Amino acid sequence: MDRQVLLAIDKRPARQGLASVRGQLDKLRQLAGLPVVYVTGTLASYERKRLIGQKVPFLVPGNQLYLPDLGIDLREYFRKPPVAPDTALSPATQAMLITVLLRKPWQAEWQPAGVVSELGYTAMTLSRAVKELTAAGLATLRTDGRARWLHTGRTAADTWERAKPLLRSPIKRRFWVRPAPKWKPPHVRLAGLSALARYSMLSEPQWPIYAVSPAQWKAATQAGNETLPEPLPGACEWEIWHYDPALVPNSETVDPLSLTLGLKGNTDERVQLALDELKGHLPW
Repeated sequence: MDRQVLLAIDKRPARQGLASVRGQLDKLRQLAGLPVVYVTGTLASYERKRLIGQKVPFLVPGNQLYLPDLGIDLREYFRKPPVAPDTALSPATQAMLITVLLRKPWQAEWQPAGVVSELGYTAMTLSRAVKELTAAGLATLRTDGRARWLHTGRTAADTWERAKPLLRSPIKRRFWVRPAPKWKPPHVRLAGLSALARYSMLSEPQWPIYAVSPAQWKAATQAGNETLPEPLPGACEWEIWHYDPALVPNSETVDPLSLTLGLKGNTDERVQLALDELKGHLPW
């Protein structure tokens, strides 16, 4: 429409509060003397409503556009999230495999029943995991009487590389949370960029990130912990995982393999460099 605008592209890995974003856009508008459009990869519905309510122009490339100063209406197209391939391992099977890969020393042959017992899964889960791992070509089954053994025939590093296309992010949902004053949390693991900062030179994110199991999340909400629409003072970010984040005992953080899977879609160059550093902490 023959109008110049400045696109303010937010490439930061950590989500910023909308009040902070609005203040930054105002400063850019004053400096540039141009209309400023906030550009981001995704927007939650509550974020979109707040931006529209405050007449803040924004663009989600290929999905949403709101330019009130130019009289352009919002048009939105809900995109379906990418569907994992049918061959993807179930969360329980993924947790079992990661547990085995992180063991020292590496054992190419192992009893799945022991791992199932360690993780608290059922006999039905055991049978499904054996079927998934053998069908995917990640292991072969050997029986010795009533005992079952799985044999990989590869190193841990090779098994990990072969399995990666079949593995998915452990993160089910994310929430901003302000813990209740009297609540005493169980031991939870640092996750996301908070965990990655412990393994690398990456700076700690502004708000700490923790991983919790569905059972921990249920207990926390019943105890009165407050969920927030955006990060506010005293808040932290919680990731609800498909499986228990505590696969490695006596650790402050989630395990490095699950952490890698949870961050593989992050395109920030600093995060990718930190993930390269993380490889040096793998057990092989």
